[in-house]
Amino acid sequence: MTRRVFRYVPFTIEQDASAEPEYEIRCVSGDETECGARSGTYSHPAPVEEWQRRHTQETRHRRYHRHFRDYAVMRPTAGSSEPGEPARAGGGAG
Repeated sequence: MTRRVFRYVPFTIEQDASAEPEYEIRCVSGDETECGARSGTYSHPAPVEEWQRRHTQETRHRRYHRHFRDYAVMRPTAGSSEPGEPARAGGGAG
């Protein structure tokens, strides 16, 4: 019987450069209820910030909830095994 020992493989968490992040903002101004107006989702913060400036000019609302979403990937650190390939120590053939 072959004996295998598996060890911990260190990973880093990185932003996935192959997928664009998403930016959005929602107006939460209001005394009794929130305004709720939304900017829509964009791949860059500039259109969201412009929407926020226009909304503030039109309504005088000044409180917003910003949303930033991206994709993250787990990458093994240098010298460790590739994902799906557990690192092995000891054990012999097979």
